[in-house]
Amino acid sequence: MKHFFAALLALILSAPVFAQAEGESFTDWLNDFRPRLVASGASPQTVSAMLDGLEPNMIVIERDQTQPEFVRPLWEYLDIAASERRVSDGRNALRENHVTFGAIEDGLGVPREIVAAIWGLESSYGAITGNHDVVQSLATLAWEGRRRTWAEAQLIAVARMLDNGYAFREELTGSWAGAMGQTQFIPETYLARAIDFDGDGRRNIWTDYGDALASTANLLSQAGWTADVPPAVEVVVPDDFDLSSWTPDQQRMTAEWSTRGITRADGEAWSADLNMRAARLILPAGLHGPGFLTYSNFGAIKRYNNSTSYALGVWLLSERLAGRGQIHQSWPLDNPPITRSQTQEMQQALVDLGYDPGGVDGIFGPNTRRALMAFQRQRGELADGYAGRLMYDAVIAARNARQAGE
Repeated sequence: MKHFFAALLALILSAPVFAQAEGESFTDWLNDFRPRLVASGASPQTVSAMLDGLEPNMIVIERDQTQPEFVRPLWEYLDIAASERRVSDGRNALRENHVTFGAIEDGLGVPREIVAAIWGLESSYGAITGNHDVVQSLATLAWEGRRRTWAEAQLIAVARMLDNGYAFREELTGSWAGAMGQTQFIPETYLARAIDFDGDGRRNIWTDYGDALASTANLLSQAGWTADVPPAVEVVVPDDFDLSSWTPDQQRMTAEWSTRGITRADGEAWSADLNMRAARLILPAGLHGPGFLTYSNFGAIKRYNNSTSYALGVWLLSERLAGRGQIHQSWPLDNPPITRSQTQEMQQALVDLGYDPGGVDGIFGPNTRRALMAFQRQRGELADGYAGRLMYDAVIAARNARQAGE
């Protein structure tokens, strides 16, 4: 087995998988970037500490360029995000650090359960923070070229961190993509949002959980967190709901959603406050799965990680940490999301049928969703835009039927 991994590593090291860096050695990039780092204001000592003897990490390129074929169903992701173990560990963390959480909640206005949920999802409450050298990871991504501007900006931010004494060079460890610390901040976000909670002169998000958690709360606060507004509420969407005037990005007052038949899945009545707040209706597994009204705080969580699944995971885990939280409705287990290659096939089939999915790249984004909804409407289907296996089969069958009749 070790010979297999040795051969695999040799293949990774030799394969020309970084087309945008082709023809430019890592040394070439380094020699070009060094004077620009100096020009940004970095001290000679910091430039030396960051770049002298630096080598690329080829595993970072492999991870960056490898797109997963299979998409984990949302229900499986949420089971992991809010697992019994994560809930139990989170409640222990809240109990053991209740003074710190209380001070953060009082000072920044973000509920402790939300902050703890992000801590749990990002690093298992500080247990798994990543052991990659952040400078090496970012330098490798910059050399690769796909996200060069972004990666170089992060390296300049790292230099500012070091020159300001916020961190030591040996502390700069994290994920392969450059996120750092117990709640996984990228360097620019660290500079803009990290705070020194304990007043020791450093913003230590690596080993000081108080600084890490307060920095997370500060990010959410600066993103517009509103007190006493839930990120999301699970809702029941009636079978006769008019999908023709609905899109996932559309905002309406909760009271208006209510007049369209949307009710709370827990059976409670809408409060007067929520009735007057704007919300988006999302159907992450289509009309035959749970629906959610999402409020402004859901958007604040997505400023942390721009993923609907992630934001739902934070919300659900926070609810369970607070002693609430369960999904009341059933997921469509017989209609899981399609794979990346199936998405490409569906996109091509939609093109062949005269719809515009915005490209054939295997990424199910807003343009592909709109194209699928148009296909569903024309066929008299429920136009919920959910790319499950059943709709994949329907699109492929329609394309094949048209081609057979030509």
